[in-house]
Amino acid sequence: MLSLIVFLPIIAGLVILAVPSSQKQIIRIVSLLASLAQVVLSVLIWRAYDPSLPGITAGPGGSPLGSFQFVEKLPWISLNLGGFGSLNIEYFLGIDGISVTMVILTALISAIGILSSWTIQKQVKGYFILYNLLASAMMGCFVALDFFLFYVFWEIMLLPMYFLIGIWGGPNREYAAIKFFLYTLFGSVFMLLVMIGLYFSVIDPVTGNHTFSLVAMASQENYIKDAILGPDNVMWRYVAFIVLFIGFAIKVPMFPFHTWLPDAHVEAPTPISVILAGVLLKLGTYGMMRINFPLFPEVFHASMYVIGIFGAINIIYGAFCALAQQDLKKMVAYSSISHMGYVLLGLAAGNSEGMVGALYQMFNHGTITAMLFLLVGVIYDRAHTRQIDKFGGLASYMPVYAAVVTIAWFASLGLPGLSGFISEAFVFVGAFSSVTTRYIAMVSVLGIVFGAAYLLWSLQRVFLGKRKADAAYDIEVGEDGHEHIHFHDWKGKLDLDGRELAMLVPLAVIIIFLGIYPMPVLGMLTTSINKLVEVLSPVVMTTMN
Repeated sequence: MLSLIVFLPIIAGLVILAVPSSQKQIIRIVSLLASLAQVVLSVLIWRAYDPSLPGITAGPGGSPLGSFQFVEKLPWISLNLGGFGSLNIEYFLGIDGISVTMVILTALISAIGILSSWTIQKQVKGYFILYNLLASAMMGCFVALDFFLFYVFWEIMLLPMYFLIGIWGGPNREYAAIKFFLYTLFGSVFMLLVMIGLYFSVIDPVTGNHTFSLVAMASQENYIKDAILGPDNVMWRYVAFIVLFIGFAIKVPMFPFHTWLPDAHVEAPTPISVILAGVLLKLGTYGMMRINFPLFPEVFHASMYVIGIFGAINIIYGAFCALAQQDLKKMVAYSSISHMGYVLLGLAAGNSEGMVGALYQMFNHGTITAMLFLLVGVIYDRAHTRQIDKFGGLASYMPVYAAVVTIAWFASLGLPGLSGFISEAFVFVGAFSSVTTRYIAMVSVLGIVFGAAYLLWSLQRVFLGKRKADAAYDIEVGEDGHEHIHFHDWKGKLDLDGRELAMLVPLAVIIIFLGIYPMPVLGMLTTSINKLVEVLSPVVMTTMN
């Protein structure tokens, strides 16, 4: 089932290759059907997943099959290198509570991105082929349990994202695409070096051979004595942790590696901004939880304070930058940097409460920020501008749009009753209960205040008050004596249409439902998070029931 959910978009891409470029509607429908099939499969996986089983552990008898579910494990590449030993790479897929939430999120956001792409007119065939390749690579990263296979999917993501920004983006798309590519590639090079070092430092307890298995790497018992990245070589393990952490931190993005994100978001078309904020950023923190921390638990324990400080910087610095923006999309981009800081803070706490909050924040941020970028795209399609000072009083003329924006805005600032509140509350509970991050959490709380400031201020300027003198729309008095609004060069329906509602309503329902009853997600991840905390360090373990 995992292979099917990973490669369905690629199958759709191959079908699209056989469709003439002129048949744009067929290309869109094929992509939509594949993405909806992914959603159905993710729901089936969620229903069949047993949350009582532990996460990262070698399982009974040293077998990884005892701890991960839906496991697919086949030999992939096996080479005898003579005096250098052998190369053993496996096609190894599986999920636990940490990855199953990301699988559901990826399927959902990918499908919504297809709907958002419906208005793409430029080189439609090429666009959807690249989009489907990107969707497969993202899903593959979340289910791969072989480090080499994870790295392959990680690198595959670069290519379609580079072209999707560079070809279909805004006026400075080439600059933004190259900047994104170089930043991510920089981190990938270090990841490759650590991956090779780990391969020659770990043995499979079943076969006795070197292995790329992330499950085997997470067990300290499987390290070879005196290996370059073995437990005895403390310095090299610190070096490996740091360079691997930087590779994932670039993707988060963590300050000071964040500068590629605002450019990429502003220049990317709306569907790609949705994918970027909704899924791709989560791969950074997911990589930390799946690879970085469990492979070097003692280094993580020593680094918790530093990670917490960077999380606080992300929260406050991102909020300040968002507060200064005049471009609505850039404001949402900086708010995304701020909210990913909560994830870092929860991870730095090192306890179950903090990490549950971090993972739940990853899921909630994916749905909330995707909704925010979709809403920015809706207004840009009509007004051809994102400048906040070009609006004012829109709530009177677009009441449905204003209502949906209000839900997304208040979810983003953490209003009780919406999903963002639950995850941020867990993060702060975990951070306050950890001696290491307690005072950092006290400072980070300011991010909530600044978040409310930029969100409420932008809401007031765009939707309330009166129309600006140089607004992006005009007001006319019709024959019925009522005022009518029309955007410059906009011929379509003023308020949200059916396609736009199909994109936004599911996200709004999820945000409200998980804000009231979060257990469908929390129930899946708690056992795996508890096991991860146990693997990281018994010193910082606090068990959640």
